[in-house]
Amino acid sequence: MGIHEMVAQYREMLEDSPLNLVAEWKAKHPGSKVVGCYPVYTPFEIIHAAGMLPVGIIGAGNRLEIAHADSRFQSFVCSIVKSTLELGLIGNLESLDGIVFHSICDPARNLASVFKRNFPKLQVEYVHFPQNMASPHTVNYLAAEYRTLKSNYERLAGRPVTDDDLRKSIRVYNEQRKLIGQLYRMRREAPQNLSTLETYVLTRIGTLIPPEEHIGLLKEAIAAAKERDERPKDRIKVVLEGSFCEQPPLELIEGLEAAGCYILDDDFLLGWRFFKQDIPSEGDPVENLARAYLNQSVYSGVKHDTREAKSKHLIDKVRETGASAVVILAAKFCEPALFDYALYRRALEKEGIPHLYLEFEEKMWIFDKARTEVETFVESMLFD
Repeated sequence: MGIHEMVAQYREMLEDSPLNLVAEWKAKHPGSKVVGCYPVYTPFEIIHAAGMLPVGIIGAGNRLEIAHADSRFQSFVCSIVKSTLELGLIGNLESLDGIVFHSICDPARNLASVFKRNFPKLQVEYVHFPQNMASPHTVNYLAAEYRTLKSNYERLAGRPVTDDDLRKSIRVYNEQRKLIGQLYRMRREAPQNLSTLETYVLTRIGTLIPPEEHIGLLKEAIAAAKERDERPKDRIKVVLEGSFCEQPPLELIEGLEAAGCYILDDDFLLGWRFFKQDIPSEGDPVENLARAYLNQSVYSGVKHDTREAKSKHLIDKVRETGASAVVILAAKFCEPALFDYALYRRALEKEGIPHLYLEFEEKMWIFDKARTEVETFVESMLFD
């Protein structure tokens, strides 16, 4: 199957009812447990090692009407919080046995409590990620958090999780991340042969199926992408930043490129690309996961790391990719993204790197304004 056919098939699944895939998997594996993972990052290896399926709960897209959740939250809360609760209230999360949240922002913290209160049959877990990455106690602290999570999931799965189980899962996710990284490198080196939308869809489908299955899918996609030899178009090369949690509609991603951009890198689906290097599988696997979060993870607006300036990673990314501009695509009412933008803007202006700031909502379905802004920005770059 070619890339075009694969993406068309998976895109339809993602835009329709993506959690139907999870329900189908569970029906084929009676007795198996499924744990939903709220973005940005979850240590999937712990869930997988317990014999359960970790799946991404990343909102509901723009085809679900928010009819119930609006009355439970303030109007100035991001779309993904409301749509995730809406999924629960209308019964679309019934295939889940558990769900895990973490300390990425105040709404996410509150959503964990709301879920615990409203869905008593669902095992709700919460990971407190470290707020002081420079502390010598950070690894021990996070390893203790992970061991608590492991113990709770052993009870949910009804089986112990051994160190060997964890090591096997670490190796599986290392391979998955390596293949996703290869897909991204191919797009960076020859963006005319692999679009951002295609990369996104091929990555996003992996949040809903077992990693072993996704690995096979990625190998097939990479082989098919290598056969392409398209002619480059007259577009500007950009880095996209700001969509680390709530995900933009597929039509918006598609529209950005159609408006004249080759997106060489982005922070979509960051939790599935959180480590650029393999996590060691030998030694204490829980401690290895904790050390990886501390020392090997990519930058995120919700990871509190004061060891380097927040804007440094973005400037470095622009330099490494050879991009000529930055598009900041931030979810409406996302405070971490808005805080970051104040720092990004100052750094980009200092370095003389043009940028465009856009806001989106998960449930938006009119894209003309955003496309016009991008086209104007592109024209100013091409013809200035």
